[in-house]
Amino acid sequence: MHLISTEIQDVHIIEPQVFTDDRGYFLETYHGRHFKSAGLCDVFVQDNLSYSIKNALRGLHFQVTRPQAKLVRVISGEIFDVAVDIRRTSATFGHWVSVHLSEHNNRQVYIPPGCAHGFCVLSESARVFYKCSDFYDPGDEGGILWSDPGLAIDWPIPHPIVSEKDAALPILGEIPTEKLYNPLKTP
Repeated sequence: MHLISTEIQDVHIIEPQVFTDDRGYFLETYHGRHFKSAGLCDVFVQDNLSYSIKNALRGLHFQVTRPQAKLVRVISGEIFDVAVDIRRTSATFGHWVSVHLSEHNNRQVYIPPGCAHGFCVLSESARVFYKCSDFYDPGDEGGILWSDPGLAIDWPIPHPIVSEKDAALPILGEIPTEKLYNPLKTP
């Protein structure tokens, strides 16, 4: 696997080695020893799959006291994937990075604990598969408004389809600091 660093420390684009022949292709999407040797989370406890239609936007989501590392990939379609650094002690707090993930480029993105995550669908539909390092807890979820003017994320779709819940999320500046990731605090 080839790691590509981003502006946000610990957010990495992962390009797996793809083996092709007349039958199709094969690639490893996750290998615990390789992740561990690269300094990435090497233990994931939950796998998720979402299906979304074109122009759907999901996010920006995070968990407050049980932050999750995520390994995100697309198994059909194409998305614009975003990670926002909400680690209060980080030099890139409030910054965001994006990557196009598709069934054709086979890229993945590794998002560490302490980042909010969201994506929008660019193709007719998309199936997004992601691994999480901690279990989802509905009582622990947090989120940031996708259109937060302070973040100024350059979403590539003009009129996204957003859930009522996501449309009601606060902007980053309205979230109390105790609701944001603090790597020095243990749950």
